[in-house]
Amino acid sequence: MMPPLVVIPARLASTRLPGKPLADIAGRPMILHVLNAALRADIGPVAVAAADPEICDIVTNAGGQAVLTDADLPSGSDRVWQAVQTLDPDGRHNTIINLQGDLPTLEPATLRAVLTTMNNAAYDIGTLVAPITTEEEKIAPSVVKVACHFGPTTEHAPALYFSRQPIPWGQGTFWHHVGIYGWRREALARFVQLPPSGLETRESLEQLRALENGMRIGCSRIAIAPFGVDTPQDLERARRLLGA
Repeated sequence: MMPPLVVIPARLASTRLPGKPLADIAGRPMILHVLNAALRADIGPVAVAAADPEICDIVTNAGGQAVLTDADLPSGSDRVWQAVQTLDPDGRHNTIINLQGDLPTLEPATLRAVLTTMNNAAYDIGTLVAPITTEEEKIAPSVVKVACHFGPTTEHAPALYFSRQPIPWGQGTFWHHVGIYGWRREALARFVQLPPSGLETRESLEQLRALENGMRIGCSRIAIAPFGVDTPQDLERARRLLGA
């Protein structure tokens, strides 16, 4: 069986932090920190799906693989799928990992964890969740929450809903969604052909399109959510964490 194909979508036109894939962290562009973490995970070939030639140049000059995609694609999932068609036109890789390019502190073990869900044939998509540990994290709209439940011995759980609001109601663990996805190739091919769904538009969460169209998303739990960079303040925090 072919290993998964890991694809990292990246574009310079970020609304909150323009140019962030090339932002310097500890002397290296952020996209290279993510690329190196994916390579260290050693789960399969890794490539960057870039919207801009500048990103391609940085990646290839560092010895990595990059594919230049249409800058006008509407989402990271569309960018990943376009790159997959270039990288693997014969469809040899049945599992595609969509790794966000703004996770410079990613641990390789985190990327491996998403594959455990993909071993369950009941799921079309695998993703990760981590327990929410502070009230600030719980109420922040930037932290996506997942309605899912793990039993005492279960390692995976179906995602029933995603929201920027704290869900579900009542006592118990709240789960922080980590935006790393494992896709069955056929599920990704179907997903990018679907129009944006009602709940996706309302919550501004792409994964709800999958749920509204009957796809099953499975969650694996990890101890700590990797830190994502979305704002200038996040970038400064990443620089402190990585010793810049």
